[in-house]
Amino acid sequence: MTDRHVGRDRQRLTASVTDLGVGRQRAIIVALADDHRTPAEVQASLDEIERLTDTAGSDVVERAVQRRPHPDPATYLGKGKAEELAAVGRALDVDLVVIDGELSPVQQRNLQQIFETDVVDRVALILDIFAQHATSGAGRAQVELAMLRYRLPRLRGKGVELSRLGGGIGTRGPGETKLESDRRRVLKRISQLEDDLESLSTVRHTQRKARRRSEIPAAALVGYTNAGKSSLLNRLTGANVLVEDRLFSTLDATVRRLPLPAGREVLISDTVGFVRDLPHTLVEAFRSTLEEVVDTDLLLHVVDAAADDADRQLTAVRATLQEIGAHELPELLVINKVDVAGLVVVERLLALHPGAVAVSATTGTGIESLLEAIESRLAPLWVDLDIVIPFDRGDLVSLLHRNGEVISEEHGPDGTRLKARVPARHAGAFEALQGSA
Repeated sequence: MTDRHVGRDRQRLTASVTDLGVGRQRAIIVALADDHRTPAEVQASLDEIERLTDTAGSDVVERAVQRRPHPDPATYLGKGKAEELAAVGRALDVDLVVIDGELSPVQQRNLQQIFETDVVDRVALILDIFAQHATSGAGRAQVELAMLRYRLPRLRGKGVELSRLGGGIGTRGPGETKLESDRRRVLKRISQLEDDLESLSTVRHTQRKARRRSEIPAAALVGYTNAGKSSLLNRLTGANVLVEDRLFSTLDATVRRLPLPAGREVLISDTVGFVRDLPHTLVEAFRSTLEEVVDTDLLLHVVDAAADDADRQLTAVRATLQEIGAHELPELLVINKVDVAGLVVVERLLALHPGAVAVSATTGTGIESLLEAIESRLAPLWVDLDIVIPFDRGDLVSLLHRNGEVISEEHGPDGTRLKARVPARHAGAFEALQGSA
């Protein structure tokens, strides 16, 4: 099933991701400072939640932190703190509360009763942003699947968490009437989406196999959301990929050819950005897109040098790579936005990460060094040959032309002398001829 077919199927299925014209909501964001995070980490996380809330379409009018050793099992925050913030919310005319954490269905329901308005957690907020940014049929299907898996345990007939039809954060995506139907109907819809995406995954696997047969190596851009991956892809390849200063502007994989200095090419892909505690429902739903990352020869891990928490972002990306089974792939760290970060910060990151390359996708600084580094890291995938192939082994000459890169070819008395590069997996066929030139 192709992306186009998935897109056509969307027309007969649940309405989703269309109501983007609503007015901006007024929000309170709340974080829990437990024993596992330093004050600096709590503030960095709260800053990120504020950016996520802004990206989703709400204005943050109040920030709050409660220090307690662990979440309250009934209300996540202490009940007294929740009631205190509810009073603040009424005074500020707040219509959304965002919790920097993951709420159980019981916690969410109890908090909504206390605040008397919508309460969403970090997972729902990220799902909402994905819902707004999904444009392709495949992207919309993956978001809808993640939303349904998240909302299924929260189904309570026409409970408060599913009955609000204002079109704000937490209500986009699958239509509310669909979610208010019985569990059997929702489970059937999940099964339909899983089948659609499994078919799409099969098609994409076939496409990747075809690219592999071309013997062109592959590299994948990975990194924290808004690290500049799409800008870097545009700078490297001249592609016209959407670039916006907002979180999760790229959801669908984009693949382009990139010429390298010595004349060879690499297929380079850009895919969805990662974030700290990326919801597992999204990782699972977007597995067909993230397979572009897993099935690659080199990870180009892009880090935003200008981010205050660049080190934590790097750690979060590597945690997600481990979750999808890509953590053992070769990695080239690309320190981006050096034009913004400043020399001291860039030098610190380079000292911490030997072998990294510092670039600016905006100005082009360091791009030549990056191309050389990519070529160097991919070099072990190929073997240089200088051999003489006997005239009666035309099959080997054909194999070399079909799968390798012939640099020179001349006929001599004993056979055909060829200088060439071949993929390492084909080098064994010529091993007996090494040193024959």
